[in-house]
Amino acid sequence: MDFKSKVALITGGSKGIGYGVAEALIKLGMNVAITSRSKDAAEKAANKLSKVGSGEALGLEADVRDYESQQKAVKKVTDTWGQLDVLVANAGVGHFASIEDLSVEDWKQTIDTNLSGVFYSIKASLEGLKKSKGYVITISSLAGTNFFAGGSAYNASKFGVTGMTQSVMLDLRNLGINVSTIMPGSVATHFNDHEPSEKDSWKIQIEDIGELVVDLLKMNPRTLPSKIEVRPSQPPSK
Repeated sequence: MDFKSKVALITGGSKGIGYGVAEALIKLGMNVAITSRSKDAAEKAANKLSKVGSGEALGLEADVRDYESQQKAVKKVTDTWGQLDVLVANAGVGHFASIEDLSVEDWKQTIDTNLSGVFYSIKASLEGLKKSKGYVITISSLAGTNFFAGGSAYNASKFGVTGMTQSVMLDLRNLGINVSTIMPGSVATHFNDHEPSEKDSWKIQIEDIGELVVDLLKMNPRTLPSKIEVRPSQPPSK
């Protein structure tokens, strides 16, 4: 891939994994659009990104739970740069509680963001990706194959993302579009209102996921790592 001629759209890219991926790609010279539900957060992150690489950065207000919002974001990207080569469907939330305590609202927000949001993002990007014979990367989780107490909503959303992405991979590979899902374990991010600190040094770092995305894009297109699990190599002893 000639990175300097390529365009990426990353949902939920104002912080965390999405920002780490955006930073890795813009350093390679790619033009990168990031979305957030907050226009201010998206524009601040894009301004910061524009100073770390040779590519251009664009911050967009968009809500992955709204298909029309995703369509508008994709249109803005293609109107700005004329193409779309890479979609990283990253935006996600987490609500964790026993089924006794999990609210209907928290269930709906988790499924609408983590699962339907990925579907909407891919669906809205398809025409551009078909033209460029591009790449779709979804960010699932090890929770997409490993269930745990208090995880009914999150497990359901990530099991769904893992399965849906593999099905989409089979749907699109004959069109020349590669599709992969990355399933991280513990990552040092602001997820679920966490504030990263040195105590998180044992975790996967956001730049590690960025490096992994770059590795996928650099791989010979005849080979497709369709599902990648990554976890901290040395978790703290209990």
